[in-house]
Amino acid sequence: MHPNYSLSERDRRWALARELMDDQGVDALVIYGEHETGGPAPFAPDVYFTNERPGAIVVFPRDADPISLVWSPMHIADHIEARRRGEACWTEPHNMRVAKHAQGVVDVLKEHGLERSAVGVIGLEPYPPFHFNPIMPYGLWTAVLQQLPQVNVKPMWLPFLLRTLTQSAEELAVLRRSAEIGEAMAQAMLDVAAPGVSEAEVYAAGMSTSFRLGTVAPGMLIQSGPGFACWGPPVWSYRPQEPRTIEDGDVILAEVFCQYGMRESQHQVAIAVGEVHPDIEVAAKVARASYEAGVAALRPGNTFGQVVDAMKAPLDAAGGWNVHPLVHGMNPYGTVCGFGGGMRELPEAAEYGLLAEVPTIGSDLPLAEGMVFAFEPNCVIGGRLANIGGTVVVGADGAVELNSLTTDLLRAQP
Repeated sequence: MHPNYSLSERDRRWALARELMDDQGVDALVIYGEHETGGPAPFAPDVYFTNERPGAIVVFPRDADPISLVWSPMHIADHIEARRRGEACWTEPHNMRVAKHAQGVVDVLKEHGLERSAVGVIGLEPYPPFHFNPIMPYGLWTAVLQQLPQVNVKPMWLPFLLRTLTQSAEELAVLRRSAEIGEAMAQAMLDVAAPGVSEAEVYAAGMSTSFRLGTVAPGMLIQSGPGFACWGPPVWSYRPQEPRTIEDGDVILAEVFCQYGMRESQHQVAIAVGEVHPDIEVAAKVARASYEAGVAALRPGNTFGQVVDAMKAPLDAAGGWNVHPLVHGMNPYGTVCGFGGGMRELPEAAEYGLLAEVPTIGSDLPLAEGMVFAFEPNCVIGGRLANIGGTVVVGADGAVELNSLTTDLLRAQP
């Protein structure tokens, strides 16, 4: 099944934008979208309002439909072809312009008489955990303000975030499809994991499964070895070297990002190849206890901070620490559990100029039905990491788990 969005979903989102403008006292929104193929978590609030190809600046006057400023005629060509095929496009042709630049923004605001108005901007604030600095290009926005010095600018990311964290029924259907594909990706990786197979082959098994099932996963994080305490994309993706060959006794750890229709699910893959070190087995059990504690705490009325505290407790009791977040919000991002503090205990830590922990962000956020979280409990014991987890939704009466395969340490078949 390939769920999609109806025009009712478009109307719901556009009504949300107008309610946001009314509530914040602005007459228009300027929404900056990061360039397509921007990584595992592209900043793409433009797509939220257009349901089109990512990478636009959307100008949304309160009394008109949103205008999409795109960077290339290729966007227009794609839109023309979609209309020829009878696809339900949200943006009318006259509201698309090849004008993703300062003058394009200025022209739209002037056309709607907004030169001296209050304008809300999405893109002038940090977008954790991937962008701790604003994503809006300095040169572009400076040029807009030079031409419109009387515009009253109001950053709008936080109120937009709070209004869009709760998913609609259509969005949840799309998310479930993403979670199904992510689960299949993890199964494909498990099926090929064996001594003598390279990391690249395990990676390829997961990615090719996403492609066959009709979505384009933006990449994954993957590490392998007899024991390690690090996290990131494969070294051979950025450094010219041969992918590592899997050996008996290795653990393969991966974070699978799956995006279907710009709704993202995440899946923490942990595969034991043969008999792994006892510390990995212990770390996996602690991670599972952390997962269960988080699931129990993820319910309306609790705060994000309470979920974080619940998930940290098993690690503290075991004397472990987490390399990456135990949990973070998604669709859109915004809340994130702190991580990295235990690295200060590594013998090499003193050699580095500054080793700072990322703090927990959004502790006070009250949970509401329809919010989405990536559960990725991870634990380092004796210098060896294990992580598990998947995508979890806040339901009316508690957590709704969208994944089951990746919530335990998996065993490769001999």
